[in-house]
Amino acid sequence: MKNNFNTIIQSELPVLIDFHADWCGPCKMLAPILKEVKEELEDAIKIIKIDVDKNQPLAAKYQVRGVPTMLLFKNGEQVWRQSGVLQKNDIISIIKQYI
Repeated sequence: MKNNFNTIIQSELPVLIDFHADWCGPCKMLAPILKEVKEELEDAIKIIKIDVDKNQPLAAKYQVRGVPTMLLFKNGEQVWRQSGVLQKNDIISIIKQYI
């Protein structure tokens, strides 16, 4: 995943990474919100879900201490970070700053 991850975040499109875990209640609340974000923004954004239990080195590299944690990348640079659940409109307004 590590090499693939570096390729993914190099995109000119904003890439939203959702660090989550299967056992996490708030993560389950965030999943349908992110689906709605993707439906609204369509091809203007990539959304990638990463399970912290299956990708511990990657979670450690980005200092993910709690889930859900969202990171937004553009051209390989981290431009935004937030832990916890946000509403669809809040996420969309943040992403639109980088489209």
